[in-house]
Amino acid sequence: MQVILSHTNLDFDGLASMMAAKKLHPDASLVLPDKCQSAVEHYLAIHKDLFSITDERHLDWDNITQVILTDTSSLKRTGNIGNRLPDEVPVLCYDHHGDPPHSTSTFTCIHKKYGACITLLLEKINEEALDISPFEATLFALGLYSDTGSLSYSSTCPEDLLAGSRLLQAGASLEVVEQFKEAPLSGDEQTLFRALMDNMTIEYYDGVDAAIAVHEQESYTGGLASIASLLLSVTGSDAIFCLVRMNDKTFITARSASDRINVLPVIQTLGGGGHAKAASAMRKDLSPLVLADELRQQLHEISGSDTTAKDIMSTPVRVVAPHTSVVDVSKMLYRYGHTGFPVTENGRLAGIISRRDVDKALHHNLGHAPVKGYMSTSPVTINPDTSLEKIQAVMMEKNVGRMPVIDCGEVVGIVSRSNVIEALHGKSPKPKAATETSRSAARTNLAFSAKSRLSQNLFNLITLIGNRASALNMKPYLIGGIVRDLILGRDNQDIDIVVEGNAIELGENLAASEGGSVRTHEAFKTATWTSPEGIKVDLTSARTEYYDYPAALPQVELSDIKEDLYRRDFTINAMGMSLAPVDFGRLIDFFNGYLDIRGGIIKVLYNLSFTEDPTRVLRAMRFEHRFSFHMDEQTETLARNHGRTLSSVSKPRIAGELSRLLIEESPVFFVKRAAELDVFRYILSSHEDVITCLSRLSVYEELAKQVNLEKSIHNWTAILTLLSDFTPDAFSECRSYAHNKQEARYVSEIESISSAVRPAVIKLSEWHRILEGKSSVASAVFFAKAGSEDQAIAEMGRLYLTGREQVKNRISGQDLIKLGLEPGPDFKEWLLEIEGKWLDEPNLTKDDMLRWAQEHLLIRASENETE
Repeated sequence: MQVILSHTNLDFDGLASMMAAKKLHPDASLVLPDKCQSAVEHYLAIHKDLFSITDERHLDWDNITQVILTDTSSLKRTGNIGNRLPDEVPVLCYDHHGDPPHSTSTFTCIHKKYGACITLLLEKINEEALDISPFEATLFALGLYSDTGSLSYSSTCPEDLLAGSRLLQAGASLEVVEQFKEAPLSGDEQTLFRALMDNMTIEYYDGVDAAIAVHEQESYTGGLASIASLLLSVTGSDAIFCLVRMNDKTFITARSASDRINVLPVIQTLGGGGHAKAASAMRKDLSPLVLADELRQQLHEISGSDTTAKDIMSTPVRVVAPHTSVVDVSKMLYRYGHTGFPVTENGRLAGIISRRDVDKALHHNLGHAPVKGYMSTSPVTINPDTSLEKIQAVMMEKNVGRMPVIDCGEVVGIVSRSNVIEALHGKSPKPKAATETSRSAARTNLAFSAKSRLSQNLFNLITLIGNRASALNMKPYLIGGIVRDLILGRDNQDIDIVVEGNAIELGENLAASEGGSVRTHEAFKTATWTSPEGIKVDLTSARTEYYDYPAALPQVELSDIKEDLYRRDFTINAMGMSLAPVDFGRLIDFFNGYLDIRGGIIKVLYNLSFTEDPTRVLRAMRFEHRFSFHMDEQTETLARNHGRTLSSVSKPRIAGELSRLLIEESPVFFVKRAAELDVFRYILSSHEDVITCLSRLSVYEELAKQVNLEKSIHNWTAILTLLSDFTPDAFSECRSYAHNKQEARYVSEIESISSAVRPAVIKLSEWHRILEGKSSVASAVFFAKAGSEDQAIAEMGRLYLTGREQVKNRISGQDLIKLGLEPGPDFKEWLLEIEGKWLDEPNLTKDDMLRWAQEHLLIRASENETE
């Protein structure tokens, strides 16, 4: 015989779980515990006849073959019923509390840490494809909603929400759920509520307050769980412990309203169970007063470490002086993206000035006035140990958006709404370490990837630097594209290291202790250390940047790793890897770059990113092609809207990105994407239409492949010229992008060829005379341009470029001397003529050409002498 049991003081989750277990084990007898919560009793008073409940007095307890236990894993919590079970009776348990218990030969537990036990049983019902009636769905929903706070408790899981959805689909009535979930207190319960209120003390420990309410009475009153929850709400305490002696038993019910307080461990020491925020126990041997004293001694165990102001505040703090003008503060607000500044005088807080205050003053043409006349002179402040919960409460109560953090009278930080929001959504900094925002990133350690991908020398070097920086009390990080590529599994040996501290000091220390040399740049707070093995490592102090105007070069100030990463171009490049020995390899990801890599997304960190550096538009295109990623909708819109700002950027800065797009990536992709984003015209005002450009590029790429044209980074200006309209202005514009003389020469060569070619040119020897001395790159570009309009010219270009390499230097000046020709100024012309002849008649051998030279050139030389 099977029997279904649950814990005493049965709640709706327990009752629902018993009913669900009955569906899974239809031959089992369902036996209710001796005590139920008052809300459950009210429900059963109406619906009891709809249940197949067995009276414990009618069971043959000696013949129980299996116990099916729900919503608890302890038979002790079944009350007196558990005492009637045979020894070593097999138990099958369904539970969601705490950690899963160990299974034995007679005890099996199906355990998942869901918000409600009914969710676990509904999964089993769904696996067996069992139907659920609307009545059952409503009861199951009562269990789900009551144990998860209507799906709002932090213990709620995605599976709970999915279960709720299925129950509604099965016909669950939320009206019934609302009616019974929180039944009103009965007369006896109201009496107990008032008694506990009268006998309550508030204990304070480590920034939290816990209420302990004690009462003794002769008769039993149910509903202690509901009473405890109501007391917690009324008192506003972080936690409450209700200890009530009824008859010969002491009932302990605990509730927590704070993530800091976990009441379960204390209740477990008393033989009870439950959740971190809701637990209960029952004792016969101790009075409430004794238990209350024990609880007071254990309060330090229930309060975990809290996120405090010092963990989430922004630091160092940018402040202004009282005499700073309103217009200067306005510029600083724009520069740093802040919404306000503390105003300090002689290191002490004098007030706080907000963007709203500044805007109002500017509206009244008071930009010249000092901020002391418009600042708030009594700002709300907090100290470094103020808890996150207290910070939230103060912000709501005082309606303030930022609060200076004061320590010993000095401003050591500032907490804004943004800081609080980040902390609440899993982005708050942990003590003594930077934070990673996403859960995926939090579980990511790149140490193995770094060891696998980097050369042994390089890996040893970053390990050494990490150890050295930590010894100097600096926090070292590997940052930038290499972190991205470690996640992508791509090779990258380009090392950039940022430290929270003085990078120059670190570089000098490395040179002194390990050898090598160091070059420092005080203005940018950077150093380049060259190791004894010759490896160059860029060391940078964590810094923030601001731009005085769009497309300007950045101004630099020291900051922390978060602000340093925030100045990066895209989220996928705004990650770091800790090099500190204590957490080597830990991914630092404030901006969800890890998730964007997994999603193949290019995303800017802030909306002014392209305004501050328009070349990032080109970089976004480059990364799209390189990684087969795509800009997210917002980033693409910003790129489209800010393409025109490229016209304000110097040509050398654009050239840096454009050259890599055209050579390292794909000129075809560039033309298509630049046209889509409407940025082509801001890069090359004399560009041809897209179809013409693509046609030319197609011919060029085929030609380059056929003649094995060398792919050099310097070829990019020649390719850029291919996209122009081949006018003098176009050549001049393309030449202005050149980094060096070689890149400029390619453009000039193409211009020269273009002006020299005539329509009548049909022989390779004629082409050779025009293209003599011109690079293969320039020649290929011209043939591609002309060949896109006339396929015959494209074929001639292939024959010419291939043949030119074959005839080059096959006959030298020494060969002509052996023929009896005297060296002189005509040699160059004769050699060019021989090469042309050979291009026109490629089947001729060297001997054939020498005979031809002897027959023609010796006669011509003789005629010249006669003249």
